Amino acid sequence: MKTLADVTAAHGFEVLEHLEADAEVPVLDGLQAQGDLFIVPTPVRGFSGGEGRPVPAEGIAVIEALAGGHEHRLFAGEPGKALWEPDSSRGQVIGYLETTAPAYVLHPEHGATGIAPGAYELRRQREQADEERLVAD
Repeated sequence: MKTLADVTAAHGFEVLEHLEADAEVPVLDGLQAQGDLFIVPTPVRGFSGGEGRPVPAEGIAVIEALAGGHEHRLFAGEPGKALWEPDSSRGQVIGYLETTAPAYVLHPEHGATGIAPGAYELRRQREQADEERLVAD
């Protein structure tokens, strides 16, 4: 199993110093949350445009830095093994991920989350309120 130091070094992404660099990053295939980002397993869905686009080496900002928060960045564990399609509807679903090798989401405050091979929806957290409000961390 990779450590936080392994994952951040492999992708050139920095996290805050207080995070334990030697902590192991588990690769999970179930529902996960990283701050305001949810990783939800889904049946293999296929992409609306035929195929998703490969996740580039520099990763993809799945949640941009908002209101003083930090971005969540998606990385393929191996080049060409993860495909991504953003969802432009501006709802809770940010996009769709299909990966045949572990992928990782990194966040400066939360560290790394490992995603097992499979198909997933990445979603924003929504606050329970009279009007829908998306959470930003």
